[in-house]
Amino acid sequence: MKPIQTEMTTLSAPRSDASHLFSAPVIVAALGYFVDIYDLLLFGIVRLPSLASLGLSETEISLTGASILNWQMTGLLLGGILWGVLGDKKGRLSVLFGSIITYSLANIACGFVQDVNVYKVFRFIAGIGLAGELGAGITLVSEILPKHLRAIGTSLVAGIGLLGAVVAYFTVEFFDWRYAYFIGGGLGISLLLLRIGVFESGIFKDLKNQKHVEKGNFFALFTNKDRLFRYLKCIGIGLPTWFVIGILATFSNEFGKALGIAEAVKPGLSIMWCYVGLSMGDLASGFLSHWLESRKKAVLYLMLFTLVWSGVYLFAGIKSVTHLYTVAALLGFGIGYWAMFVTIGAEQFGTNLRATAATTVPNMVRGTVVLMTTLFATFKDSFSVINSGALVGLICFVIGIFCIITIPETHGRDLDFLEE
Repeated sequence: MKPIQTEMTTLSAPRSDASHLFSAPVIVAALGYFVDIYDLLLFGIVRLPSLASLGLSETEISLTGASILNWQMTGLLLGGILWGVLGDKKGRLSVLFGSIITYSLANIACGFVQDVNVYKVFRFIAGIGLAGELGAGITLVSEILPKHLRAIGTSLVAGIGLLGAVVAYFTVEFFDWRYAYFIGGGLGISLLLLRIGVFESGIFKDLKNQKHVEKGNFFALFTNKDRLFRYLKCIGIGLPTWFVIGILATFSNEFGKALGIAEAVKPGLSIMWCYVGLSMGDLASGFLSHWLESRKKAVLYLMLFTLVWSGVYLFAGIKSVTHLYTVAALLGFGIGYWAMFVTIGAEQFGTNLRATAATTVPNMVRGTVVLMTTLFATFKDSFSVINSGALVGLICFVIGIFCIITIPETHGRDLDFLEE
């Protein structure tokens, strides 16, 4: 790693912390992530009514729904690489504009679908677009804010943004699924107007003038042993977050039956309460990291909090849906280190690879949900639903705790450096 040689900028009056935290880039990144999360989770919420209205049977809905979701996840993985590379080559703002145009138009198109194969294509395109928002936003905010405010700023982005999941749930409750897609697309198009006044990261501007520096080479993450281990550890830190969302919340109806809860558990409600907690946890994690003066300690404490409540969820004998939804919210609070984990991913790497890393890392973690669900299904052939969930969780938490303990601390790190 080596520092970037920069020219001195013009002198200006010092700004207050509040003016930094509520600047246009932070507000727009937060609203962008809000729309991103709304659209990302929308198919999962409208899966049943949308496919039923297209004339599919219950069995066909199960198979086709899984297929469409896999197309969206594939789009997320490919989009993560695409937008990450573009973010380092063309700038953070180009990704924020390009990604939101892509997923907004794709979501509007989803509101018009009459065929499941066309539905798959539009969700794939939406997945590509959705992949760029968080990484580019966190990278831009991290580079613009003073280093003592980075944790709080990025947590504000995620804390506000994750409320998009709650809005998506209630939108579907009150509107037809097609209108829910139109609303999501319309929100995205409206957001573009707010982005007109947003400025590019000064650190990236300085890098852009250095023509000899290689920018946005995704494969460079794998050509250096130290860099590869940092990248893999960033991914490992995020595994418990999607264990909670992708297994405990998504399959909460199965866990509810296994626990003997009389009333039917609604996965949609479990996910919504999980995201309510996640939003609050993301806000808290930034202040916790700021107070502890450590990214690692903040994430580790929240990860251990999540581990304890995962044990309660599975083994404490929950007997009512109210208690289960309450624990889902507490689990969401525990995985509220999501923004912190993406920030760690941004801070681990130099400016010429920062957007590539910060954009691909969360999408790689989302992609591991396929492995988690496969393991969960495989374990259920030999173990109970409860024990199968526990085994998947054990794997995720062991990897996550090892990675956060061994990854370099980045609190207070100067981001003016390059990857050689």
